[in-house]
Amino acid sequence: MLRCGRSRADKDENARENPPASRHRRRFLSAPSVSWSAENNCSWGRKRRRCNHRLRKLSAPAIRERTASGRPVGWDTLDAPTYRQKAWPEYQSGRHFDDSLLEQLALLPVFVSACGFANGKAPGYEADDFLASAVAQEERRRGTAIVVSGDRDTFQLASDRTTILYPVRAGEMARITPAEVRDRYGVDPKQVPDFIALRGDPSDKLPGARDTGPKGAASLLQRYGTLEDVLASGRFPTQAEQLRTFRSIASMDASTPTPRLHDQKPTWGRAASLAREWGLKPLADRLAARTTGVRA
Repeated sequence: MLRCGRSRADKDENARENPPASRHRRRFLSAPSVSWSAENNCSWGRKRRRCNHRLRKLSAPAIRERTASGRPVGWDTLDAPTYRQKAWPEYQSGRHFDDSLLEQLALLPVFVSACGFANGKAPGYEADDFLASAVAQEERRRGTAIVVSGDRDTFQLASDRTTILYPVRAGEMARITPAEVRDRYGVDPKQVPDFIALRGDPSDKLPGARDTGPKGAASLLQRYGTLEDVLASGRFPTQAEQLRTFRSIASMDASTPTPRLHDQKPTWGRAASLAREWGLKPLADRLAARTTGVRA
């Protein structure tokens, strides 16, 4: 998944050491957020270098993972509102993207296809929704999944079959399991949308329940179990419908139309040829090395 402006790594939390890779699993990719300073009349050479940086960030987790049988990639559609904006107009308001960045993001799915991976992108949906749909599809197959994302909302997907790889610092990833979610938030993964609704999410412009905060939200869910049960107890009567809206916004939509997942063999040679055609030689060399078995 590629989500611009949503990566919120916990810089003060330690990364967890990665255990050996499972032999049969799927990896659902989420590239780290990218920073961008708008520059008018940016030359293609400069755009190319920045695009190279983004492509390397996107491809690195997929290149490192040799055992995953499928690697779908989900995308935000930045030029179309989602049902979340319609439900809460302030959701993610104030975010602006330079035209040159949007131009580069339009190219990245082409590169993903050249790698032999599936793309999930449609107006009205976010990358998170394609993640949830892909995970649900794989778990129905009794498979296992690894989700690579810098968005903590994905913690709701953690299960005995799905692990979240969450970046904590350059080159280091924390493995988020259900136990890790409980350690961090004090709630189970399935309670994460309720937790976000009560706690709030400043980066998404969700204010949450008044005078609650993370500890209060966790305490309420530990006592009552769900947001509905919290509201049924008589808490937050003037905010009830608003909090339900926040929970809906924080919930990933597993019914999102996602390409059917099949076992995928990466086509690194085709991706290397495209990268070379685009003038991205370092990336092309790195990809080509995967086809020959020689480390670049």
